[in-house]
Amino acid sequence: MKETYNAKFEQAIAELEEVVGKLEKGELTLDESIEFFQKGVELSKYCSKRLDEAERKITLLIEKENGEIAEEAMPGA
Repeated sequence: MKETYNAKFEQAIAELEEVVGKLEKGELTLDESIEFFQKGVELSKYCSKRLDEAERKITLLIEKENGEIAEEAMPGA
């Protein structure tokens, strides 16, 4: 069940939360649980990739006064 996610980050997070909620309820069959777990892993990878891309963009946007790009930790990281 390999899917490509082209959804917006927020939509993917909402879908991941839904998957986690279904798994936490424990009402799924074993096969359904495996299917939802696989979907959750894919969504998690997608969201992680999107966050990494956003962090790289932010890093590139932070410049020192002399024009050199400075890598700085994002607030709260």
